[in-house]
Amino acid sequence: MRERQGAFVTGKYRNMFAECGYDPVAIETRLNETWEALFGDNETTRIYYPMGDDKGYLLDTGNLDVRSEGMSYGMMMAVQFGRKDLFDRIWNWAYTYMYMTEGKHKGYFAWSCLPDGTRNSNGPAPDGEEYFAMALLFASHRWGDGKYPYDYGKQARDLLRTCLHQGEDGNGYPMWNPDNKLIKFVPEVEYSDPSYHLPHFYELFALWAYPEDRRFWEEAAAASRDYIVSSCHPETGLSPEYAFYDGKPNDERGYGHFFSDAYRVAANIGLDYEWFGKDGRQRSVADRILAFFADKSPRDYRRYRIDGEPFEEASLHPVGLLATNAAASLAADGPNARSSVQLLWDTPVRTGNRRYYDNCLYMFAFMALSGRFRIWMPDGSLVDCE
Repeated sequence: MRERQGAFVTGKYRNMFAECGYDPVAIETRLNETWEALFGDNETTRIYYPMGDDKGYLLDTGNLDVRSEGMSYGMMMAVQFGRKDLFDRIWNWAYTYMYMTEGKHKGYFAWSCLPDGTRNSNGPAPDGEEYFAMALLFASHRWGDGKYPYDYGKQARDLLRTCLHQGEDGNGYPMWNPDNKLIKFVPEVEYSDPSYHLPHFYELFALWAYPEDRRFWEEAAAASRDYIVSSCHPETGLSPEYAFYDGKPNDERGYGHFFSDAYRVAANIGLDYEWFGKDGRQRSVADRILAFFADKSPRDYRRYRIDGEPFEEASLHPVGLLATNAAASLAADGPNARSSVQLLWDTPVRTGNRRYYDNCLYMFAFMALSGRFRIWMPDGSLVDCE
């Protein structure tokens, strides 16, 4: 793949499925079928459930809870598919039950609730906050702002301000380290999760957050790109689930290896390169990841040390892993990009109890590889993909 400017500059999004020879009508059909599988009524594949007249939630079907991760993912899917009705239902549920109005986590979202809205925890998970903020900004740009709490733009900017400034009054903690500009695993700790790093989001926060915070987000984008490279193994490209600020694995509670959270790094690299194309190092990382998995069947995926040594423990989410690998092809320059895309195309959405995480990653990969994971600008403009 030749060097290219990102879609933010060109207004053009690659359709990797089309580049692999798949028919545009078939691609659109698969996108719509995937949406219906996740948000429709098929009990073997659905992860979205309406509640009453104005709310709905995405269920982690393996743990039977509702997570800020999944809710923010659902909002991003809804805004990209133009489904304001579902976006507002999901946002209303999250804001009603997850948003915390007091204590050291005031202004954040509880990371886990029961389907009836009862909180399992009052702690937040920063990957939810950053997706909430980005989805809300896109919604503001696509549909305009409504009355509270549907004043999407203000909600996003207020949330981003909280993420950076919580604790300045001595009560609470920010979600980003103010010195090194790196996102934390949770606000109270001083280490990170490589899969949380979304420099392509921070580039946009640097444009649309409150003016006083924009320089921080610009620096955070550069810091996260460096961090992703430092946390990915120089031979395999694999990253740990938890890592210290220097990128070295943090094996707290066994999370210093390549497992479920870490799958998302490949997809994040692919989308960042597609949107902005600022870091050529991402191409090498993507190639190493795809080369590592090139001779492995999804049924044999494992937990791995980041140097590639396998454990006996099988992957909990093999469909999610092959999907994120496929999304990495947007940055890859080697011979394994096309085969990773074809593997995703040949794989259906997952069924069964573990389907939630796999199918979220599957949907995002399908969106990215079809040119349908796009940047919505403040004037509501959006150009067609290539």
